[in-house]
Amino acid sequence: MRCALLLTLLPLGALAQAPVIAISGANFRPLPLAVAAPLTVDPGARTHSAAFDEALVFDLGASGLFQMLERAGYLADASEGFAASSINFQRWVDVGAESLVKVQLSSAGSELRGELRLFGVGTGREELKVTQTASSSEPRRLAHALADAVYKHFTRETGPFQTRITYVRQSGKDKDVYVADWDGRGSRAVTSGGINLLPALGTDGRVAFTSFKTNRPDIYVWNGSATKPVVQTGSMATGVAFSPDGTRIAYALSQGESSQIWVANSDGSGAKQITDTRFGINSSPAWAPDGKRLAFVSNRGGSPQIYVMAASGANPKRVTFQGNYNQTPDWSPRGDLIAFTARDERNAFDVFTVNPDTGKVTRLTQDQGNNEEPVFSPNGRLLLFTSTRKGGAALHVMTADGNNAVALPMERGTFLQPDWSR
Repeated sequence: MRCALLLTLLPLGALAQAPVIAISGANFRPLPLAVAAPLTVDPGARTHSAAFDEALVFDLGASGLFQMLERAGYLADASEGFAASSINFQRWVDVGAESLVKVQLSSAGSELRGELRLFGVGTGREELKVTQTASSSEPRRLAHALADAVYKHFTRETGPFQTRITYVRQSGKDKDVYVADWDGRGSRAVTSGGINLLPALGTDGRVAFTSFKTNRPDIYVWNGSATKPVVQTGSMATGVAFSPDGTRIAYALSQGESSQIWVANSDGSGAKQITDTRFGINSSPAWAPDGKRLAFVSNRGGSPQIYVMAASGANPKRVTFQGNYNQTPDWSPRGDLIAFTARDERNAFDVFTVNPDTGKVTRLTQDQGNNEEPVFSPNGRLLLFTSTRKGGAALHVMTADGNNAVALPMERGTFLQPDWSR
């Protein structure tokens, strides 16, 4: 069930005074935020309170915008009210909070209702009031919607918390493709058994991936109910990516001793080869947000490096010159950066970004296991990636400048090759 939104508009003067968090830059400082435990008005709401609360706190903490204050240190009475007139703001000042989030949950039939109020602690004023509803079976989805409202209030940008991701989960010899909410919860299997790799998630929910289901690597597309082959050539077809408008796909096709980039309509028709480097490897295409360029990996200069070219294949340009093994590019929806994986001199894999226009490279991870396969959130502010920093390969998220890395709250397992919807 799609969440319904009711946003209570504040007076223009109040909106003008509301703080706007500058997400990046040398002067960025996470805002100290207190999130009180949800208030519940009926037994049905209490049943779903824990799942809702976990998702809301994770979303706001993973955003990188806030310094989340520990509830163990809260001084306010747990039974404190929901309206500004019933809140002792000095108690929240004393624990260092600058903003306070309070939520009241209620249920009616199969519907769960959440009302969120955001207060400026120093002023004691209500800055935001949002009411959302969702199916009572989806308390986490309700939390994601409210977290997005808080995110937009502080940044004036659309939040990422109601979006979807795809990934591969390895179990024994099988590798299966899944789709899930942005935090890895609410997962649904796209495949069942066999070797399925390198999924790409379209804006309309379609998932493209490579599968060996016929003992040869072809590209398939799942539309939510059925799976159909779109690239079947008898050669290895991998690394599929949807164009931003969903009408085209780019992929790599290995034939003989070379691998070339192809572009086709999203149903596989009209395929056209756009690179031609004899005996060379060209792979991992990633679309620019305007659909006019592609980033890709090529060893035409001797070692795997990141290149960009027009979507027609014209004007290829090398953009990375550091390191001898760079791979898995992903172009930010903001257009300013390409994230990629690089192997350093110690044979460790880490996440970097490069500005495709200036060539400036920034290292985002280091000395915490292997970190690979970065993909940007739809707003370009977060990066999803795989990391072995806590043992096996797991999905983590961090800000686009490499800060605030946290593991997604998923069950234990081996998770690989993520993609994030645009």
